[in-house]
Formats: sequence, C-alpha cells, structure tokens
Amino acid sequence: MKFLGSCHCGSVAFEVEGTLDKVVSCNCSICQRRGSLLWFVPRERLRLITPEKNASTYSFHRHLIRHRFCPNCGIHPYAEGRDANGARTAAINVRCLEGIDLASIPVTEFDGSSL
Repeated sequence: MKFLGSCHCGSVAFEVEGTLDKVVSCNCSICQRRGSLLWFVPRERLRLITPEKNASTYSFHRHLIRHRFCPNCGIHPYAEGRDANGARTAAINVRCLEGIDLASIPVTEFDGSSL
C-alpha cells in the first residue's frame, strides 16, 4: 500500500510504500521527547515529493541516524540510517502519514535508552 506523508506545513512531503502492520515506540532521548511512532522500511520505498534540501538533519550520539525534520514547522517526518545488515533504512514517523488510524496499529516498545 502507498501512503502520503508530510511535516505540518508541507515543506517536507513524501510517499512511502509497504505494509503498515506494526510500529515501534522508542524511549531513547530523542524519541521520548518527540513522541514518534516509527515504521521501518527499506530506504528505496521512501520517495521524497519535495526537494531533499527542504529537510534539515540532526544527528547525535554515534551519528548513525540522520533525523530529518522541517526547519519551518519543526516536525520530524522520517529518519535515515542502516539496519544491522548494513541495508539503507528509513524510519517513518507514522504520525505524519495521512489517513492513518493509529489505534488500529500494534505498537512494540523498544528500549533505545539502553543502547
């Protein structure tokens, strides 16, 4: 299935394709503050609709994840990194997807604060 997503003001917009059957709630220092619910997909399934330069990047700790956010409205729609096997991965903030019933998606807790 294909989903459309964006930041609040629409300066960072994208589409992503896949089966949205579960999300992750992480308690690391950034996710806990941001309140994201993350859906992990191969990076090639994320297609930006707006120019990549519209999104700013924040990295911290080991600088392995590129947290992408809108410099206009501050919303974080996705992040980019690599999975344990080295494959490019996108972490989609499902709260930024259109038409999603969050209550119908199972949430897995992840203890990112222990990493």
